[in-house]
Amino acid sequence: MNDKSRFIKKRKHARDKALQALYQWQLSGEDLDWIRDHYQQEQGVAAGDEAYFLELLYKIPPQADTLDNCYRKHVENFEDHLDPIETNILRIATYELENHPEIPYKVVINEAINLARVYGAEDSHKFVNGVLDPLCQELRELEVAR
Repeated sequence: MNDKSRFIKKRKHARDKALQALYQWQLSGEDLDWIRDHYQQEQGVAAGDEAYFLELLYKIPPQADTLDNCYRKHVENFEDHLDPIETNILRIATYELENHPEIPYKVVINEAINLARVYGAEDSHKFVNGVLDPLCQELRELEVAR
């Protein structure tokens, strides 16, 4: 496995663990430091991109309302369609679209869809894709146009 493949695998692992940790934070209200310690000690975070996991864990919760407002306009009947898993998948993707221009928008969408397939309800990957497509056109207009 080359360095790029290893990097991609570690980044996927970090997103996966961040989704689980953010889900736990949203449902339990646990302290982020406690969640961090739990995931570092018992959930194998070190096997992935630990710095990226920590970035997502600590940067998304304070911005949750702002991130939600960013994608919310692309969600019909917001409360009826979103569960905590989908909410956190969309928060991660929105955060990446806004803060990581080095990650191509197609990668952001693909990673979010993959998370939705693994953790979401039966058709949540279609829902996540339907929200992120127009959001990418808004947040990454020049990149999408290319």
